[in-house]
Amino acid sequence: MVALTDNKQTTKSTTRLTLQTSEIASETTAIRCLDWDRDRFDIEFGLQNGTTYNSFIIQGEKLALVDTSHAKFRQLYLELLTGLIDPSQLDYLIISHTEPDHSGLVKDILALAPQVTIVGAKVAIQFLENMVHQPFAHQIVKNGDRLDLGNGHQLEFVSAPNLHWPDTIFTYDYKTQVLYTCDAFGMHYCDEPTFDEDLSLIEADFEYYYDCLMKPNARSVLAAIKRMGKLELGIIATGHGPLLQYHHAELVDRYQQWSKAQTKAETLVALFYAEDYGCSDDLARAIAYGITKTGVAVELINWNDTEPQEVRELVAQAAGLVIGMPPQSDSEAHAILSTVLAAAHSKQAIALFESGGGEDEPVYPLRNKFQEIGLTEAFPPILVKESSDRAINQVCDEAGTDLGQWLTRDRTVKQIKAIDNSLQKALGRISNGLYIITAQKGEISSAMVASWVTQASMTPLGIAIAVAKDRAIESFLHVGDRFVLNVLEEGNYQHLIKHFLKRFSPGADRFEEIKTVPASNGSPIIAESLAYIECEVSNRIECSDHWIVYSTVQTGRLAKLDVLTAVHHRKVGNHY
Repeated sequence: MVALTDNKQTTKSTTRLTLQTSEIASETTAIRCLDWDRDRFDIEFGLQNGTTYNSFIIQGEKLALVDTSHAKFRQLYLELLTGLIDPSQLDYLIISHTEPDHSGLVKDILALAPQVTIVGAKVAIQFLENMVHQPFAHQIVKNGDRLDLGNGHQLEFVSAPNLHWPDTIFTYDYKTQVLYTCDAFGMHYCDEPTFDEDLSLIEADFEYYYDCLMKPNARSVLAAIKRMGKLELGIIATGHGPLLQYHHAELVDRYQQWSKAQTKAETLVALFYAEDYGCSDDLARAIAYGITKTGVAVELINWNDTEPQEVRELVAQAAGLVIGMPPQSDSEAHAILSTVLAAAHSKQAIALFESGGGEDEPVYPLRNKFQEIGLTEAFPPILVKESSDRAINQVCDEAGTDLGQWLTRDRTVKQIKAIDNSLQKALGRISNGLYIITAQKGEISSAMVASWVTQASMTPLGIAIAVAKDRAIESFLHVGDRFVLNVLEEGNYQHLIKHFLKRFSPGADRFEEIKTVPASNGSPIIAESLAYIECEVSNRIECSDHWIVYSTVQTGRLAKLDVLTAVHHRKVGNHY
């Protein structure tokens, strides 16, 4: 049995970090890491009341840990955890999602409990493989899957992608009626009470948190609430702030009402895929990820998990349709496909992809039917005959981004025109150097012209780059990724800029006819560069329509002395 300590608190007063444990249900303990003085979460998320990072222990016949904590709590958290459980007896580590404030100590848990099986969504396991850089036992789960811990603790997993990362899952314990939701329904609010006893104290922070994190994914919020509908909730165990016991029904209803209001005005793509058929899941999520980078909402619809009336309503609302080909033998999917064809109209964009299951419905006859209706093709059909790989996933990512950019072209023009002309010119006087970022992962590579680049630290040497969320190279610039910053030479850069600024089709070779040599980190160095700097991404900060990517410098070289860097002078400051 696990020894549990009720309401034990350990304080490190110099940094105002505290730990609190509470038995919140039968054989269930919350570990709350209270960060009293944190005043910012990401660049635009100012905090008034600190925050907490919540982790949970469930003891059945088998022992499970739900999420870990932020790395700043490493020593305090691991000391407390090893006082509560014997790590050698830990059977499962359930990862609700892989954002570092919840999974920052996964590698430490693996060191203490190498036998543990990590449980998570497929995307989460893929992200973790890139984060911990070591093999580990894992179990991939999807919506509706169950895990029996014994003693009545039967866990069911609820898919909740984009709340607010693409890999999010909820976990429901049928014995205790506790639903573990990580970021969803949480808030950045730090106080000693474990539960939401006084709603008036927390409701402003609850709404502010929704506006900052969940509102951009309102349609995903509604989908998750729908999947939760069959569950009898006693407690919502959130990843941040107090746990919801007294007011959870009202607060879930607020999420639902806010999200319904938000979805009425947003641009939507309905993406149909075949779950557990070929690589349809992987391809659909890669396309969806590309679309959402442009600020367009995506509704993922499994052919076999929807009703004709729901499909008619979704298609009527959608600005774009993406069709993942179902098996030819799937009569249920074909009935839904007929509904899609009947509801589609000429003002929509359409795109199709094969699922790679070996018995896909043919793409081109269906393509012809949509063209006859008058839909505009957003990108050519993506044809997959075998399992997906990183290269095909990148093609899907880029194709989704192209679709999203096409759907938002009018909005982009309005935003460019909206800013005051005098302010445009003032911002345009901020000058920058000209660079090309190059990166490679395995067999695939990418590049981007950059001008928003600056040295950001001296110890260690570090640089910061602003990267628009809808840039193809964004997926090459996550924590741990490596790239090369190529510095362009004054008077010898126009042809390179012209080449890398042109529009590439999804998956196209961006280095065709460009002379390169490999850097020690594997990324291409442009041979004509004035200098190059090899970098590794250390942190990313979300900043409205851009990511601020901070990277440490590994090595570099200057090719020519006494030659200046090319400089970019803009006329206006609200677009490139």
